[in-house]
Amino acid sequence: MFAYYLQLGLRSLCRNPVLTGLMIIAIGFGVAASMATYAVFQAVSGNPIPGKSSQLFTPQIDNWGPNQGRSDGSLPDALTYTDVKALMSANVATRQAATYPVSLSLIPSDPRANAMVANGYATYADFFGMFNVPFLYGSAWPSSDDARHGNGVVISRKLNQRLFGGTDSVGKVLNLDGNDYRVAGVIDHWNPRPRFFDAANGSGFAGEPDFYMPFTRAIDLQIETSGNNNCSGGPVASGWSGWLQSECVWLAYWVELPDAAAVQRYRSFLTGYAANQQRAGRFGWAPRVALSDVQQWLDIQRVVPPETRVSLLVSLGFLVVCLVNTIGLLLAKFMRRAPEIGVRRALGASRSEIYRQFLLEAAAVGLAGGALGLLLTWFGVLGVGLVFERDIARLAHLSPALVALTILVAVIATVVAALYPTWRAACVQPAWQLKSN
Repeated sequence: MFAYYLQLGLRSLCRNPVLTGLMIIAIGFGVAASMATYAVFQAVSGNPIPGKSSQLFTPQIDNWGPNQGRSDGSLPDALTYTDVKALMSANVATRQAATYPVSLSLIPSDPRANAMVANGYATYADFFGMFNVPFLYGSAWPSSDDARHGNGVVISRKLNQRLFGGTDSVGKVLNLDGNDYRVAGVIDHWNPRPRFFDAANGSGFAGEPDFYMPFTRAIDLQIETSGNNNCSGGPVASGWSGWLQSECVWLAYWVELPDAAAVQRYRSFLTGYAANQQRAGRFGWAPRVALSDVQQWLDIQRVVPPETRVSLLVSLGFLVVCLVNTIGLLLAKFMRRAPEIGVRRALGASRSEIYRQFLLEAAAVGLAGGALGLLLTWFGVLGVGLVFERDIARLAHLSPALVALTILVAVIATVVAALYPTWRAACVQPAWQLKSN
């Protein structure tokens, strides 16, 4: 019976090609608009480190006070070097790492080649284990390099391909700003989107970093941050040491806390640390601290652009409008077949059989609309750069999951839209139709 009802539905669609085409176009455009914007929204709002985001936390400390803090009362979104040094020395968390972005000149070993700009991060060895960074060759530099201010460096797969032809480059030397570094490891493809560990700098959707170097060595070499540096906390003494001792916030700091008890201990430690700073005379106000996990931090930093949410809501509204139009078209199509329905009912067909026939016909329309929507979604994904920033637009792509979701949404939406017209068709009274015809 399924094949029979499907055959009846397809015949009916072919009898009214204009009406059928209008329904397919309405479904196709509605689904394409919603799926293209959904692809962007999903790319920017997804969990950047699933399975571990609830164990990673970043602390905030109010080192500015109520008079120089933000107008909305929020805490600084980075830490000072003074606070980072104290938190690292306390070693309360399972893993911990301070991080800041740097931009250096990479000098190739070939004297004929030109130097190029390389963007990376100064951090600690715990960074790689804490964030589950995959390695193609080698590993992170040993933790002892952090204490000895060593010259180990971890490079990206892309940079390794460019400099060493993709071979195992562990142990080879890299020259950054005139200083030699020994390659400890090569990262496989890894660039979490959004870049949660540096969300305060930029949009969080930039390209893959080129390298990672020891934080302590970067401080020794007085390598300045290429990210934000906010000195609203007061005057800054001249020179590098004056900046390190100032209340300027410019460092990201992340800790790994495996369970709720560890989170509570670290929060208590953080509150106690701020209270000690107050007693020491550094803070003249009541201690204020915060501890946020990955998802909370992304919300605080408003990483998901508001236009993606607005676009998604608008496109869903457009899909609803298209479905309303489809309901009207299906109702007109089904009710024109009232005599046919009356005859079938008079010959013994039940209302459930009418339901099955017409819903299968609607599903066929939805399937055709989904195919059209899939083509339009592909064009939409290619054109999202006209609406969103380039770094965000290039995240959207037509994945197998999106293909399946597009077809599924089209079929389900059309079947739902057909419920009322089908109900009206099933309510046709056979006696009235036979008498009038």
